[in-house]
Amino acid sequence: MKVTLFATCLVDMFQSNAGKATVELLEHLGCEIDFPELQICCGQPAYNSGYVKESKEAMKRMIDTFQHAEYVVSPSGSCAYMFHQYPQIFKDDPVWEPKAKALADKTYELTQFIVDVLQVEDVGARFSGRITFHTSCHMTRLLGVKEAPMKLLSNVSGLEFTELPGKHNCCGFGGTFSVKMAQISEQMVDEKVQHVEETKAEYLIGADGGCLMNIGGRIERKGIPIKVLHIAEVLNSR
Repeated sequence: MKVTLFATCLVDMFQSNAGKATVELLEHLGCEIDFPELQICCGQPAYNSGYVKESKEAMKRMIDTFQHAEYVVSPSGSCAYMFHQYPQIFKDDPVWEPKAKALADKTYELTQFIVDVLQVEDVGARFSGRITFHTSCHMTRLLGVKEAPMKLLSNVSGLEFTELPGKHNCCGFGGTFSVKMAQISEQMVDEKVQHVEETKAEYLIGADGGCLMNIGGRIERKGIPIKVLHIAEVLNSR
């Protein structure tokens, strides 16, 4: 099965380990990985900030870049969901709406792809440590991926899991929200970090780079000895 990787900006610039783990994990599961170098930002930050016209240029670039892919897989629920927004954004456009729908129909978040398409719930991972898992807003509420990450984590040998209190609460990132509403965002991420500490976990795991960057940054600034990892890094552990 050929998979085209939609790496996302955060993986490209800040979280290369998550990207590497994603590729190695999918290869371990028998996939052939393709990485189109013409991919750029999906347009979500500009679109959510009201720059619809400008963001459409980035979206068209992404549609063209991934048009020949068999499956598009991303280690980010938020960015994968943005591809699913494209058909609505290009609604009634005779050229771009069908192209956008074709892209949305073959785009999956990483754990969603493994569980729903590959039909795998145990990837043979081994990971020693106490973890808790942050459920990101876009991935769970909008993309609708709720069970896949937990199914995969439940089959990781050696892993000790504790549910995160207030797990459905936003971490305060919200893309440009954290910039525009910095004081509110800070209070939200402080609440999230407090809940993470309550679990006594050694590791905070998540499936969205933005959330992990936000929570991880706050944990580091507070000097809390909790490591932050992308779920791909855990599932790729052997």
